Amino acid sequence: MSVDLASLPLQPSGTPWPTSDWPAGDLPPTADLRAIEALVGHAFAEPAPADIGETHALAVVREGRLLLERYGQGFGPQSTCRSWSMAKSVTQALVGLIVGDGALDIQAPAKVPEWRADGDPRGAITLDQMLRMSSGLAFIEEYIPGEPSDVIEMLFGKGQDDVAGFAASFPLAFAPDTHFAYSSGTTNIVSRCASQAVGLGGVDFEAFMRRRLFEPLGMTSAQPRFDKAGTFIGSSFLFATARDFARFGLLYLRDGVWEGRRLLPKGWVDYARTPTFQQPGGDVDGPYGAHWWLDLAGEGTFSANGYDGQYIVVCPDRDLIIVRHGATPLALKDNLKAWVKALADAFPA
Repeated sequence: MSVDLASLPLQPSGTPWPTSDWPAGDLPPTADLRAIEALVGHAFAEPAPADIGETHALAVVREGRLLLERYGQGFGPQSTCRSWSMAKSVTQALVGLIVGDGALDIQAPAKVPEWRADGDPRGAITLDQMLRMSSGLAFIEEYIPGEPSDVIEMLFGKGQDDVAGFAASFPLAFAPDTHFAYSSGTTNIVSRCASQAVGLGGVDFEAFMRRRLFEPLGMTSAQPRFDKAGTFIGSSFLFATARDFARFGLLYLRDGVWEGRRLLPKGWVDYARTPTFQQPGGDVDGPYGAHWWLDLAGEGTFSANGYDGQYIVVCPDRDLIIVRHGATPLALKDNLKAWVKALADAFPA
């Protein structure tokens, strides 16, 4: 798909990279200070507001500087927060590192042991199709207790010891690349493919993650979780502070470059934010790229979204990042999205 993407800003001259500490900044005079005060005050009100639920952490970064940081009762700068599905975007970064090494080709059929039998149509599925949630695999992504849910069974039931093996066991429901269906299962298959491509699993793959991604960014708090088969549960389980999740967002806002060194391959961030096909009238949560959601805070923005209202929102036109953690019931999701967009809108381009 050919699409014009918003230009990604460079790190402003004289602004240090936040590898060790976040440089602080002041709210710009062009910002709508009254709106920001009202939005932040509402989010951290006691008791928690009925429309968006609890907010545990908020960090706002503009032009590479931390402008605004607030925490709820019992939380602080050192508190590690759940990623939930924000981890999917981290998985996309790990794949990018390995693609840059020449050890993965996302356009080639994925090397999935369960799909190698002659005539198995799943054998044609590519990593690209899985990253764009277009594999065609049958997988029920449902979070309502009591409803049929393959994702809950994978994470907490019979699939939890081998999340990728569980997900890879599902048949095709659609031909690959013809149907968009958000699936945590495909992410865990992707995670295992990444691990196998570098010949590392469990603690050894965690060491790879730290050496190649977390340590260069200064994400010292990051704690990934693995299943018993040694696969990073890249769909759902990474813990880190709000500041460290903001560092990850800044890597993407800076086109995969950190301290003048390219970490992600050229074009990898554009790939993440290029819209993928979604069938008309489908039950989707907004436009999607490759393991990143699109347009949450307006056209051209992209975001890592997680269950319960976890967000890393990247706004290239404003050189802005918003990180929000909390506990927002699913029924209030649209209210929270509107709150995030309003906060972003308070910082004009």
